[in-house]
Amino acid sequence: MERVNNLIDSTNYDTPAKLEAIHRDIKRLMERTNQEYLDLMMANLRKDFIDSITVYLSDDIKKGLEQGMVDPCPMRDTCKSVFTAYLEENSKNIQQGHISGGTIAQKRDELNQIRKKVSGDNCDTCFQEVNSLFEKQLNIMDSLQIYSFNDETKTEIAVIDEEKIVKNVLEPLSNRQRLQIMKYMASQTRSFSILSEFTGLRGGNLLFHLQKLLENDLIMQRHERGDYMITKKGFNLLLLLANFQKSTED
Repeated sequence: MERVNNLIDSTNYDTPAKLEAIHRDIKRLMERTNQEYLDLMMANLRKDFIDSITVYLSDDIKKGLEQGMVDPCPMRDTCKSVFTAYLEENSKNIQQGHISGGTIAQKRDELNQIRKKVSGDNCDTCFQEVNSLFEKQLNIMDSLQIYSFNDETKTEIAVIDEEKIVKNVLEPLSNRQRLQIMKYMASQTRSFSILSEFTGLRGGNLLFHLQKLLENDLIMQRHERGDYMITKKGFNLLLLLANFQKSTED
C-alpha cells in the first residue's frame, strides 16, 4: 500500500511539470506556425503588389511615350518601339527583388548608346521623356527597397573634385548664352553663322563663348571652320539639368 501511495505521489508531482513542458512546446509550435504563416502572407502580398506595380509601369510607359514623344515625326513609331522595349525590360528587374548599381549603370549606358545612333531635329525631346520614365522606375524601385540610391550617392558625393567640377562644368554652364548654344545644337550640328543669328552674338563675342565650351569638351568642331556639334558629355549635362528642373517642379 505504501508503494502505491508513493507511486501516486510521484505521479502527482511530475504531472504539473509535464503539462508545463507540453504547454511550452505547443506555444513554440504556434508561434513558429504563426510566423511562417505571416511570412507567407507577406510574401504573397508583396508579390501581388509588385505585379500591380509592373502593370502600372507598363501602362505608364505607353501613356508617357504617346504623350511625350514628338509628333509628327517619320521615326516616331520605330523609336517608340525601341523605347518601349528598353523601359519594359528595366521594369521587369523589379521582379528579381534586388537590383545592383552595376545593372542600373548598364541600363543608363544602353540609353546613351541608343542616343548616339540618332540625330533628328527633335530627338532630345523624346530622349528626355524616356529618361524621365526611367528615373520614375528607379524611384519606385527605391521605395520598394529593391534598389537604393543612398550608398552609391554617398560614395559619389564623397569623391567630387570641387575644383574640377567648378572649372569644367559650373563655370562653362554659368553663362546663359553658352547654355543656349548647347541647347540649340543638342539635336543637330550648327554653323558659326547660324549660331550667330540665333544668339545675336557677333564675331569675337560668339567665338569667346564657343571656345569656352570647346575647351571643356562640351561641344566639338567637325574640322577647322566646320560646323559645331554637342559632345556626349555636353548632352549628358543637358539631361541632368532637364531632370533637375523637372524634379524641382514636381
